[in-house]
Order: sequence, then structure tokens, then C-alpha cells
Amino acid sequence: MAAFSAWFWNEKFWLPYNVTWADLADQAPGVQYPKVGHLLAAFPLAVGIFAVRMLFERFVASSCARSLHVHPEVRQRVQPNAVLEKVFTSITKNPESHHLHGLSKQLDWEVCKVQRWFRQRRNQDKPGLHAKFCESMWRFTFYFCIFTYGFQFLWQSPWLWDTRHCWYGYPFQVLTPPLYRYYMTELAFYWSLILSQFTDIRRKDFLAMFVHHLATVGLISFSYATNMVRVGTLVMCLHDASDIWLEAGKMAKYAKYQRLCDVLFMVFSVTFFVTRLIVFPFWVFNTTMFESWLIVGPFPSWWLFNVLLLVLQVLHIMWSYLIARIAIKAIMKGKVCNDVRSDVESSSEDEWTTTPAHKVENGTNGHCTTTVRSRLHETPT
Repeated sequence: MAAFSAWFWNEKFWLPYNVTWADLADQAPGVQYPKVGHLLAAFPLAVGIFAVRMLFERFVASSCARSLHVHPEVRQRVQPNAVLEKVFTSITKNPESHHLHGLSKQLDWEVCKVQRWFRQRRNQDKPGLHAKFCESMWRFTFYFCIFTYGFQFLWQSPWLWDTRHCWYGYPFQVLTPPLYRYYMTELAFYWSLILSQFTDIRRKDFLAMFVHHLATVGLISFSYATNMVRVGTLVMCLHDASDIWLEAGKMAKYAKYQRLCDVLFMVFSVTFFVTRLIVFPFWVFNTTMFESWLIVGPFPSWWLFNVLLLVLQVLHIMWSYLIARIAIKAIMKGKVCNDVRSDVESSSEDEWTTTPAHKVENGTNGHCTTTVRSRLHETPT
């Protein structure tokens, strides 16, 4: 184990030439540099953030959702059937035509009845607008608070105004308490997102978001361990700037404030394009690649750091393409029709057998031709 640790933390890879880990040890009282061991503090903090999220969504976001008439949904439970349930859980949630006909003969049901059972079963556990609103409100609140804190901190920092200060004196740049708090909170939040992504509403871009969160955690941890924290604060603040508007727009969508949703989406789109496609590559990537080359010089981990930034930029381009498509459709139709990150299961062909909790009515519908369109695609008139 000691041999692996010595190999992994090889100073020739992680640090500039002629710099050792001993050089970054605390030399005097009040003078502290980032240490790898500090990153362990993010794990209990991530658990704490997740707990705060649960309380926030239950007592704060839920109350706000109800006040905006976004009520919890009560779904019609499917008719219990052991055969279909086994197929649903073990084989497929979306059976093909030949499977449907085989099950129809086995159960002596009409094909459309089997089809409807699977639609209802898929939607049975799908989170409704109330759950989505609470999730978005939590993210909005966190992004707003951390962006405000980070921007106030950066406003007083010289490297916001001259990015070359990210590299002057590197790696012997003192870690201040506000910088430490900013970094640990961001790192803990993204760890909590990785854990909660498997319990949150599943999105079409699940894999892309998972890669994004891993890359972000890797970048934050890596930049902290190598004391590239100054440029790291710029990266984090830029990402939070557009996420605020995204979550605000999603809340407006779920609350059926279509005009507000349209405005917020356009603000989000402009902010995203400016920060991710202009500021990030021409300001942040410029300083990590070119200014640092001139002031510090390249070293092995420096190349890795820039590769990770490049991965983020590729994801930025992918999302920009998706956002541009939605923006064009919104301009053509006069409104934003779907969420930027819509659900995997969301489809205009899916049944959405739910009603608000305060308007539950008894009744059944046995006709195969009658479907309840997904409310995610409804817009107020």
C-alpha cells in the first residue's frame, strides 16, 4: 500500500519541477497550503448537504409548490398481475409487438389492455410535477447561494481582474478560510449529486450528467490537491451562473407560468452560451493553457488538468447544441415546449394517470383508445 501511495503521489507528476510535497507543508502559523487530506472533509459534508436537501424539499419546497398549486399527484395503481409484473421487472418495461401478442394469448387479454397495463405501470412510480418542482427549487437555492458567496469572494480577489495572478508564485499560494469553505462546499455538493443522481428523476442526459459530475469532482479535487484553486474558483463560479436560470425556468414550467418560463429560458440560454462557449474557452482555458505556460511552465499534471477542462468544454458544446434546438423551436412556436433536461420516460404517447391530491375522483376507463396525455407536455392557455 505504501509503495502504491508513493507511486501515485509521485511529485514529478503532480508538482512543478523542483517542488516537493515537503515544500508545501505549513511553514509558519497562519500560513497553510491545500492538502490532499482536506478532501476527506467533503464526504461528511456531502451527507449533511443531502440531509439538508431532504428537509428543504419536504418542508420548504413542498409548501412553496402547494402555494403555486403544484400539488402532489395520486396515481391510479395498476391491476396486480404476477405474469406482467415479472416481465416488467425482469425482461422489459417496453415490450415489443410480438411480446404483447404472446402475453395477450397467455392471459386471454386484448393486446390494447396489455399495452395499457405497461403504460400505467411505467407511470406508476414516475415522479410528478410536485417532486420535480421541489428538486429544482433545491438546486436553484443552492446555486444561488453558492454563486453569491463565490462572486463576492472573487470580487475581492486579484485573479478575477487579472488571471495571471492565478499563477504568480505558484504553487506557493496561501489557502484562506473563505477559499477553503468555497471549495469544500462545492466539492461536497457535487459528491451529493453523484449519489442522489441514482434516486433523482432520471433524465435523457443521465450519462452525460454523470460524466459531468465525475469530471467536476475530479477537477475540483485535482485542482485543490495541486493548489490550482485560484483558477478553480473561476471555473466553479462560471458554471453556477447559468445553472441558476435553468432551475428557475424549470420551476416556472412546473408551476405553469409559461411566459415567465420563456423569459427565464432565454436568459439561461444567453448566459449559458456566453459563459460556456465564450468566457470559459477564451478566458479560463486561455489562462490554464497559455498564461500558465509562460509563468510556471508545463508539467505532467498540468496536461491532465487541461484535458479535464477540455472534457468539460466538449460537454458544453453538446448541451449548447441541445439548448439551441429548443430555443429555435421556442421561437418558431412562441413558447418553450419542453424542459431542457426532460425525463427519459416523458412521451406524448405515455399515459399519465394522475390527478392532484385535492381533486381525486373515483372512476375507471376501460376503453383502449382513451389515453391521458402526459402533463409534462401541457401548457397553460
